[in-house]
Amino acid sequence: MNDSIKLLVVDDDDSSREALTMLLRSVGYDVTSAATGESALDLIDLLQYQVIVSDLLLPDKSGLDILLHVQKVSPSTELIVVTGHASAQTAVRAMKEGAFDYITKPIDFDELKIVVSKALEKQRLLSENIFLRSQLQGRFEFSNIIGSSPAMNLVFERMNRIVKTDSVVLVSGESGTGKELVARALHYNGTRREKPFIAVNCSAIPETLLESELFGHVRGAFTGAITDKPGKFEAANHGTIFLDEIGTLPLHLQAKLLRVLQEHEVERVGSNKTIKLHVRVISATNSDLEEMVKRGEFREDLYYRLNVIPLHLPPLRERQQDIMYLISFFLEKQCRLMGRTPCNISKQALEALEQYSWPGNVRELENMIERMIVLTDANVLTLEDVPDKIVNEKNSGETLGLKLPSMGIDLAETVSRIEQSFILQAVETAGGIKAQAAKLLGINRTTLVEKMKRLKMEK
Repeated sequence: MNDSIKLLVVDDDDSSREALTMLLRSVGYDVTSAATGESALDLIDLLQYQVIVSDLLLPDKSGLDILLHVQKVSPSTELIVVTGHASAQTAVRAMKEGAFDYITKPIDFDELKIVVSKALEKQRLLSENIFLRSQLQGRFEFSNIIGSSPAMNLVFERMNRIVKTDSVVLVSGESGTGKELVARALHYNGTRREKPFIAVNCSAIPETLLESELFGHVRGAFTGAITDKPGKFEAANHGTIFLDEIGTLPLHLQAKLLRVLQEHEVERVGSNKTIKLHVRVISATNSDLEEMVKRGEFREDLYYRLNVIPLHLPPLRERQQDIMYLISFFLEKQCRLMGRTPCNISKQALEALEQYSWPGNVRELENMIERMIVLTDANVLTLEDVPDKIVNEKNSGETLGLKLPSMGIDLAETVSRIEQSFILQAVETAGGIKAQAAKLLGINRTTLVEKMKRLKMEK
């Protein structure tokens, strides 16, 4: 039954109005009727109708007047106009103004049922699309990127600055640090959130197909090109394209990508016709692109085009204080997905996980938590649930890779070298901005400058 679906029939002809009302009720719809435009407007202000079927010519108002009112007060409502042959031209105008469809008199009831059904299907799809988009936006909120360490606070600060812009972003970081999650968060919280987000893993597509995948092709461009095909850039038009593993892009395609970024247009393979683009570009790499530029493996001009806004995601071993929060988040998430009672973790198990080096970063941690939950029936994860390789690393006491030589060390000199190494890394990560480097180190800018002078790192 469709009795939860409310329809409004508007017609000044009593017999026609009553017939339409009776027939639509016979299908199971909850139908209200109105004999004048004014009474229809009053009803529209009081109740939410999914579909309105209105005569185009009424004694006091026109179907166009009702359409304009509906668009103001109930834009999700679909309006179907009923017209005689003489007013068909006006009905076409009503469709241009936003009416769903029109039917002519005398009304074929089977046709009307089909048109009403299509209007409801369109409404359902739009509602579903809005829901899915809201789910996506919720999934990729900044709050779902977990971390409170100085390094992550720096990431959040920069993301907040650039989220509402169209600036080109280069996200760097080791595999598993969450580069695509950051790219999606920037898109779904930015001004292009209603437009497409297209992700391309440049390393996962064979080189022979990559050009066609990115830029599209026309029929006959090469063997097997039997139809025209738009590329990923066209698919992302007015939205965001995410180019993951950009360092694997072959040199000859780097040149073509550079032209796309410079000219804001693309040519499909086999065509000389340009297609204008308005796309935000976010790329990501786990390679050192600067070193690749020095070795001639990556174009310097493309590097500068992509690196307008650098965003570096630190490895998990460099933000140990975030591990506890990530574990809590993943425990809640995985237990919910599995329909389990919320799980906890013992102090000993937590300490072991916190002291592990996590070469696979956040992705490895999430997979590990999922595995531990699946392999136990208990509601508390203990040290026994932690894999041996993690426990052994904890017990070795060598998580930092430091071991006392048998002949001893010069402690002051060693500490000085370690301090200098961390300062250099922080300054490089912060792009030379000392205030941001100081945040990464958990000290203030003045202290950083003093340390650099003391270590003879700054004149």
